[in-house]
Amino acid sequence: MTEPVLSVRNVSRKFGALIASNNVSLDLRPGEIHALIGPNGAGKSTLIKQIAGGLRPDSGEVHFLGRDVTALSTVQRARMGLGRTFQISALAMEDTVLQNAMLGALGAGRRPYRFFRPVLKDRDLREVAETALDRVGLLDHAAIRTSDLSHGQRRQLEVAVALTLKPRAFIMDEPMAGLGASGSKRLTGFLDELRHEAPILLVEHDMDAVFALADRISVLVYGEVIATGTVEDIRNHAEVRRAYLGEDA
Repeated sequence: MTEPVLSVRNVSRKFGALIASNNVSLDLRPGEIHALIGPNGAGKSTLIKQIAGGLRPDSGEVHFLGRDVTALSTVQRARMGLGRTFQISALAMEDTVLQNAMLGALGAGRRPYRFFRPVLKDRDLREVAETALDRVGLLDHAAIRTSDLSHGQRRQLEVAVALTLKPRAFIMDEPMAGLGASGSKRLTGFLDELRHEAPILLVEHDMDAVFALADRISVLVYGEVIATGTVEDIRNHAEVRRAYLGEDA
Protein backbone atom coordinates (compact mmCIF):
# COMPACT_ATOMS: atom_id res chain seq x y z
CA MET A 1 0.00 0.00 0.00
CA THR A 2 1.21 3.52 -0.81
CA GLU A 3 2.50 5.43 2.21
CA PRO A 4 0.02 8.12 3.37
CA VAL A 5 0.94 11.75 2.79
CA LEU A 6 -0.85 12.70 6.01
CA SER A 7 -1.59 10.43 8.95
CA VAL A 8 -3.54 11.11 12.15
CA ARG A 9 -2.85 8.48 14.79
CA ASN A 10 -5.04 8.03 17.87
CA VAL A 11 -5.50 11.76 18.45
CA SER A 12 -7.48 12.84 21.51
CA ARG A 13 -8.31 16.26 22.93
CA LYS A 14 -10.42 17.29 25.93
CA PHE A 15 -11.76 20.65 27.07
CA GLY A 16 -12.61 20.03 30.70
CA ALA A 17 -15.21 17.26 30.71
CA LEU A 18 -15.89 17.66 26.99
CA ILE A 19 -14.13 15.11 24.77
CA ALA A 20 -13.73 16.92 21.44
CA SER A 21 -11.53 14.26 19.79
CA ASN A 22 -11.60 10.68 21.02
CA ASN A 23 -8.81 8.45 19.73
CA VAL A 24 -9.23 9.62 16.12
CA SER A 25 -7.23 7.98 13.35
CA LEU A 26 -7.40 8.69 9.64
CA ASP A 27 -5.04 9.21 6.74
CA LEU A 28 -4.73 10.92 3.37
CA ARG A 29 -3.21 9.03 0.47
CA PRO A 30 -1.57 10.35 -2.70
CA GLY A 31 -4.04 11.41 -5.38
CA GLU A 32 -7.20 11.13 -3.30
CA ILE A 33 -9.87 13.28 -1.79
CA HIS A 34 -10.73 12.08 1.71
CA ALA A 35 -13.87 13.80 3.00
CA LEU A 36 -14.52 14.37 6.69
CA ILE A 37 -18.22 14.80 7.45
CA GLY A 38 -20.36 14.96 10.55
CA PRO A 39 -23.14 16.95 12.20
CA ASN A 40 -22.55 20.35 13.78
CA GLY A 41 -20.69 19.93 17.06
CA ALA A 42 -19.10 16.65 15.99
CA GLY A 43 -15.58 17.99 16.57
CA LYS A 44 -14.51 18.56 12.97
CA SER A 45 -13.06 22.04 13.56
CA THR A 46 -11.12 20.89 16.62
CA LEU A 47 -9.69 17.96 14.69
CA ILE A 48 -8.68 20.15 11.76
CA LYS A 49 -6.89 22.55 14.12
CA GLN A 50 -4.90 19.62 15.51
CA ILE A 51 -3.98 18.42 12.03
CA ALA A 52 -3.01 21.90 10.80
CA GLY A 53 -1.04 22.82 13.92
CA GLY A 54 -3.30 25.36 15.62
CA LEU A 55 -4.07 23.07 18.55
CA ARG A 56 -1.91 20.45 20.26
CA PRO A 57 -3.60 17.09 20.96
CA ASP A 58 -3.56 15.73 24.51
CA SER A 59 -2.40 12.41 23.09
CA GLY A 60 -1.73 10.85 19.71
CA GLU A 61 0.37 11.97 16.77
CA VAL A 62 0.10 13.74 13.42
CA HIS A 63 2.52 12.67 10.68
CA PHE A 64 3.10 14.56 7.43
CA LEU A 65 5.36 13.34 4.62
CA GLY A 66 6.63 10.60 6.92
CA ARG A 67 7.61 13.02 9.70
CA ASP A 68 6.06 13.44 13.14
CA VAL A 69 4.80 17.04 13.08
CA THR A 70 2.72 16.93 16.27
CA ALA A 71 4.91 19.54 17.97
CA LEU A 72 5.27 21.80 14.92
CA SER A 73 3.40 25.07 14.49
CA THR A 74 0.92 25.92 11.75
CA VAL A 75 3.58 27.97 9.95
CA GLN A 76 6.12 25.14 10.12
CA ARG A 77 3.61 22.67 8.69
CA ALA A 78 2.64 25.12 5.96
CA ARG A 79 6.28 25.51 4.98
CA MET A 80 6.52 21.73 4.69
CA GLY A 81 3.65 21.91 2.19
CA LEU A 82 0.45 21.53 4.20
CA GLY A 83 -1.93 24.00 2.54
CA ARG A 84 -5.18 25.07 4.16
CA THR A 85 -8.31 27.01 3.33
CA PHE A 86 -10.54 28.20 6.15
CA GLN A 87 -14.22 27.92 7.04
CA ILE A 88 -14.12 31.63 7.92
CA SER A 89 -12.13 33.77 5.53
CA ALA A 90 -8.60 34.70 6.65
CA LEU A 91 -7.97 37.04 3.72
CA ALA A 92 -6.75 40.63 4.02
CA MET A 93 -9.94 42.34 2.89
CA GLU A 94 -8.46 45.80 2.26
CA ASP A 95 -5.66 44.44 0.05
CA THR A 96 -6.11 43.58 -3.60
CA VAL A 97 -6.60 40.08 -4.91
CA LEU A 98 -3.03 40.08 -6.25
CA GLN A 99 -1.61 41.32 -2.94
CA ASN A 100 -3.31 38.48 -1.07
CA ALA A 101 -1.90 35.93 -3.48
CA MET A 102 1.56 37.47 -3.30
CA LEU A 103 1.40 37.38 0.49
CA GLY A 104 0.94 33.62 0.25
CA ALA A 105 3.87 33.33 -2.13
CA LEU A 106 5.94 35.49 0.19
CA GLY A 107 5.25 33.13 3.07
CA ALA A 108 6.22 30.16 0.94
CA GLY A 109 9.56 31.81 0.24
CA ARG A 110 10.14 32.43 3.98
CA ARG A 111 10.86 36.11 3.45
CA PRO A 112 10.24 38.55 6.32
CA TYR A 113 6.78 40.12 6.17
CA ARG A 114 8.16 43.54 7.11
CA PHE A 115 9.58 43.74 3.60
CA PHE A 116 6.23 43.03 1.94
CA ARG A 117 5.79 46.40 0.22
CA PRO A 118 9.11 46.31 -1.71
CA VAL A 119 8.47 42.67 -2.55
CA LEU A 120 5.30 43.65 -4.43
CA LYS A 121 7.66 44.53 -7.28
CA ASP A 122 9.33 41.10 -7.21
CA ARG A 123 8.66 39.56 -10.64
CA ASP A 124 9.13 35.96 -9.49
CA LEU A 125 6.63 36.29 -6.66
CA ARG A 126 4.22 38.12 -8.93
CA GLU A 127 4.42 35.31 -11.47
CA VAL A 128 3.70 32.68 -8.81
CA ALA A 129 0.72 34.69 -7.58
CA GLU A 130 -0.66 35.38 -11.06
CA THR A 131 -0.33 31.72 -12.05
CA ALA A 132 -2.35 30.69 -8.99
CA LEU A 133 -5.00 33.33 -9.69
CA ASP A 134 -5.25 32.21 -13.30
CA ARG A 135 -5.82 28.62 -12.22
CA VAL A 136 -8.84 29.56 -10.10
CA GLY A 137 -10.21 32.03 -12.65
CA LEU A 138 -9.39 35.26 -10.82
CA LEU A 139 -6.52 36.72 -12.83
CA ASP A 140 -8.85 39.31 -14.39
CA HIS A 141 -9.73 40.44 -10.85
CA ALA A 142 -6.12 40.85 -9.68
CA ALA A 143 -6.38 44.62 -9.12
CA ILE A 144 -9.73 44.49 -7.33
CA ARG A 145 -9.91 45.03 -3.57
CA THR A 146 -10.69 41.72 -1.88
CA SER A 147 -13.63 43.18 0.05
CA ASP A 148 -15.31 43.86 -3.30
CA LEU A 149 -15.30 40.21 -4.34
CA SER A 150 -18.36 38.03 -4.06
CA HIS A 151 -18.37 35.33 -1.40
CA GLY A 152 -17.68 32.66 -4.00
CA GLN A 153 -14.77 34.61 -5.44
CA ARG A 154 -13.25 34.92 -1.97
CA ARG A 155 -13.39 31.14 -1.64
CA GLN A 156 -11.58 30.89 -4.98
CA LEU A 157 -8.97 33.37 -3.76
CA GLU A 158 -8.36 31.29 -0.63
CA VAL A 159 -7.59 28.32 -2.86
CA ALA A 160 -5.25 30.48 -4.96
CA VAL A 161 -3.38 31.63 -1.84
CA ALA A 162 -2.98 27.99 -0.79
CA LEU A 163 -1.70 27.13 -4.27
CA THR A 164 1.12 29.68 -3.99
CA LEU A 165 2.56 27.58 -1.16
CA LYS A 166 3.10 24.71 -3.61
CA PRO A 167 1.38 22.34 -1.18
CA ARG A 168 1.99 18.62 -0.92
CA ALA A 169 -1.49 18.22 0.61
CA PHE A 170 -4.54 20.40 1.19
CA ILE A 171 -6.90 20.77 4.12
CA MET A 172 -10.06 22.44 2.86
CA ASP A 173 -12.64 23.53 5.42
CA GLU A 174 -16.07 23.90 3.78
CA PRO A 175 -14.89 25.41 0.48
CA MET A 176 -18.44 25.17 -0.92
CA ALA A 177 -19.97 27.25 1.89
CA GLY A 178 -22.01 30.11 0.50
CA LEU A 179 -21.56 29.15 -3.13
CA GLY A 180 -24.51 28.86 -5.46
CA ALA A 181 -25.13 25.81 -7.63
CA SER A 182 -22.94 27.07 -10.49
CA GLY A 183 -20.12 28.05 -8.14
CA SER A 184 -20.19 24.69 -6.40
CA LYS A 185 -20.14 22.89 -9.74
CA ARG A 186 -17.17 24.93 -10.94
CA LEU A 187 -15.19 24.41 -7.73
CA THR A 188 -16.05 20.70 -7.70
CA GLY A 189 -14.52 20.35 -11.17
CA PHE A 190 -11.40 22.23 -10.09
CA LEU A 191 -10.89 20.10 -6.96
CA ASP A 192 -11.39 16.94 -8.98
CA GLU A 193 -8.35 17.92 -11.06
CA LEU A 194 -6.36 19.33 -8.13
CA ARG A 195 -6.28 16.01 -6.28
CA HIS A 196 -3.72 14.72 -8.80
CA GLU A 197 -1.39 17.55 -7.85
CA ALA A 198 -1.89 17.27 -4.09
CA PRO A 199 -4.38 15.12 -2.16
CA ILE A 200 -7.18 16.88 -0.29
CA LEU A 201 -8.66 16.38 3.17
CA LEU A 202 -12.09 17.90 2.59
CA VAL A 203 -14.41 19.05 5.38
CA GLU A 204 -17.74 19.75 3.75
CA HIS A 205 -21.50 19.87 4.44
CA ASP A 206 -22.49 19.87 0.76
CA MET A 207 -23.17 16.16 0.40
CA ASP A 208 -23.65 16.37 -3.37
CA ALA A 209 -20.07 17.67 -3.63
CA VAL A 210 -18.80 15.08 -1.14
CA PHE A 211 -20.39 12.19 -2.99
CA ALA A 212 -19.14 13.52 -6.34
CA LEU A 213 -15.54 14.01 -5.18
CA ALA A 214 -14.60 11.69 -2.34
CA ASP A 215 -12.57 8.54 -2.78
CA ARG A 216 -13.10 7.86 0.91
CA ILE A 217 -15.28 9.41 3.59
CA SER A 218 -14.77 9.45 7.36
CA VAL A 219 -17.77 10.25 9.55
CA LEU A 220 -17.14 12.05 12.83
CA VAL A 221 -19.82 11.99 15.54
CA TYR A 222 -19.24 13.29 19.08
CA GLY A 223 -15.49 13.36 18.52
CA GLU A 224 -15.24 9.77 17.26
CA VAL A 225 -14.84 8.37 13.74
CA ILE A 226 -17.76 5.96 13.48
CA ALA A 227 -17.05 4.86 9.89
CA THR A 228 -14.54 5.23 7.06
CA GLY A 229 -15.13 3.91 3.58
CA THR A 230 -16.09 4.59 -0.01
CA VAL A 231 -19.16 6.61 -0.97
CA GLU A 232 -21.21 3.44 -1.28
CA ASP A 233 -19.91 2.13 2.05
CA ILE A 234 -21.03 5.31 3.77
CA ARG A 235 -24.37 5.52 1.96
CA ASN A 236 -25.19 2.00 3.12
CA HIS A 237 -23.80 2.24 6.65
CA ALA A 238 -26.73 1.91 9.06
CA GLU A 239 -25.15 3.87 11.93
CA VAL A 240 -24.12 6.71 9.61
CA ARG A 241 -27.63 6.93 8.15
CA ARG A 242 -29.09 7.22 11.65
CA ALA A 243 -26.48 9.67 12.97
CA TYR A 244 -26.00 11.97 10.01
CA LEU A 245 -27.38 11.19 6.58
CA GLY A 246 -30.92 10.31 7.57
CA GLU A 247 -32.81 7.18 6.63
CA ASP A 248 -33.70 8.57 3.18
CA ALA A 249 -30.06 9.20 2.13
